[in-house]
Amino acid sequence: MRAITKYQGQKILVLGLGKSGYETAKLLHQLGAIVTVNDGKDVSQTAEAQELAQLNIQVISGHHPLYLLDDVTLMVKNPGIPYSIPLIQAAIERHIPIITEVELAYEINEGQMIGITGTNGKTTVTSLIGDMFKHSNQTGLLCGNIGFVASLIAQNAKPDDTLITELSSFQLMGIQTFKPHIALITNIYSAHLDYHGTQDEYVRAKLNIIRNQTAEDYLIFNAQQKDLLNGLTIHSQVVYFSTEERVDGAYIADGKVYFKDEYIIDVRDIVLPGKHNLENVLSSVAAAKLSNIPNESIIATLKSFEGIKHRLQYVTTIGDVKYYNDSKATNTLATTFALDAFETPIHWLCGGLDRGNGFDDLSSHISRVKHMYIFGQTTKKLVAFAQLYHIAYTECTDVKDAVKKTQGQTEAGDTVLLSPACASWDQYPTYEVRGEDFIQQVKLIQ
Repeated sequence: MRAITKYQGQKILVLGLGKSGYETAKLLHQLGAIVTVNDGKDVSQTAEAQELAQLNIQVISGHHPLYLLDDVTLMVKNPGIPYSIPLIQAAIERHIPIITEVELAYEINEGQMIGITGTNGKTTVTSLIGDMFKHSNQTGLLCGNIGFVASLIAQNAKPDDTLITELSSFQLMGIQTFKPHIALITNIYSAHLDYHGTQDEYVRAKLNIIRNQTAEDYLIFNAQQKDLLNGLTIHSQVVYFSTEERVDGAYIADGKVYFKDEYIIDVRDIVLPGKHNLENVLSSVAAAKLSNIPNESIIATLKSFEGIKHRLQYVTTIGDVKYYNDSKATNTLATTFALDAFETPIHWLCGGLDRGNGFDDLSSHISRVKHMYIFGQTTKKLVAFAQLYHIAYTECTDVKDAVKKTQGQTEAGDTVLLSPACASWDQYPTYEVRGEDFIQQVKLIQ
């Protein structure tokens, strides 16, 4: 861990006692800061709060009193907490800097960093790159939005290690000096407008990943969206990836994957399913090649990597019917990729939290949908969608009920696909819990 002294004696407020808040508070304490933690929920009886108290870190919970800002020189905010709450608005009015803990991870990290963001595919890409490092003689450490607190992983990173960091737009809004050596943006579509307010603000948050890069750094970018870079001052070297054309980077030609005209692998030898995953593969190949990962390590991953949990995850085959868990498809774009991934008749399990959007953009991707099993707040909307496009449908109470109701409807050669196109929060605390419900119910099929 790089020894930094900038926080010694500073009074710092950590907002939110989640995993990242807990680790951030301990790290800042270790760096000599005077730390207070605040959470809107009552967390006073949690093991984390009690452990922090033993370190003389004050934990104030159950409300957000404004006096907490007195003499504070920095706020480290949980990424999920909106900037609209009064405490944060007051901090902004007082010109108190607000960061997220990935900024701390960057400051203490002794090695290199690959930062991965985008609307869709970032978890798959992070995992692919991590697996390519695993097959090599280099050490890559997964962290960030993929579930491992970046500032904790960075504390144990050695100078030759690489942090492979998944980054959300929420995290990227809270950076100052943060600069990955390789920034990778998978794609940018419409998402999280309930948090960001406008699409322009969302795009700006994503592009924060490159704002501090220099000529020694790299930006890996989707060639089909290069218009998003128009008008920007980019100091890093831009490396494109494309499934449609030859580019100065990673591309597909004649059924083969290339990086800067160097042959890597035949597309038919890649086991990760779905046409959309080819973009994920290409961007990962680019990051690996720029990190000097040997071709044999890249190829080993592409011949064995079957996907991440809850993202087009193959579950099992029963009676020649295949079951796939794509619970991480929390928007319609992610579901279009899933629906396009199969050539077989699809029994589509869908629905969830109603965020006000429609489903018309799925209409050109439903040619193989044989039956819809609909649940959640969006039931009425999806029933109307099914009726409009003359698709057989069944209304269900939840995911488990939907799996049960596929029985007797499926035939040999069919695919049962959970790809909700909606967030889970109307019925499930996370998309992971929703996906596990699907997996557990599939296991009960005789």
